[in-house]
Amino acid sequence: MHLNPYGEDAVNLAADLVNRPPADAVELADRCRAAGLVVDRPATSADLDRARAALRAWERVVDATDEHERAESVNRMLEEAAAYPRMTDHAGSGWHLHYRDDRKPLGDVLFSLISVGTALHLTGRGMHRLRRCAVTECDMAFADTSRTGRQRYCSQLCANRDAVRRHRARDHGKGAASMYKGKSSSSVRKSITGSV
Repeated sequence: MHLNPYGEDAVNLAADLVNRPPADAVELADRCRAAGLVVDRPATSADLDRARAALRAWERVVDATDEHERAESVNRMLEEAAAYPRMTDHAGSGWHLHYRDDRKPLGDVLFSLISVGTALHLTGRGMHRLRRCAVTECDMAFADTSRTGRQRYCSQLCANRDAVRRHRARDHGKGAASMYKGKSSSSVRKSITGSV
């Protein structure tokens, strides 16, 4: 049995390519293969350009401010990548569905894969399940594939960084409050302003 390759794998590949853009067509093909995509012909600069267009469109989906804007952005991608679904055994690994022609070049394949995968991910898991990392200085995009649908960070590293920051802010606030505990408001004002 083949599970549908669209959805989680497609949005994770899109996030990876957006967050670490491939330098050239060879790297694009290598990273697609590493993600499990069958790449049966050499990638070209046209494939890289088409993939970049798909990724720019996908970032508009990620950065949409509400569900309707997000849906409209996905629908524009689907329209541009339109192809009818078909059964295929192109890799000799068993019959499965593709939402594209197997003879398409890699750039077009990625556009279709990312478009359909994003639509399936959002409709199946929730329209809020694409976002940017909650850490202010991190702008990484990610697909929330968590069980609860509450993922806020692109990685455990960013989650830990933010937790440490919040902890230090709480401790700093507690320290300042205890320093002035029991003092009159005029003596607190004098110690803050430095006046005597």
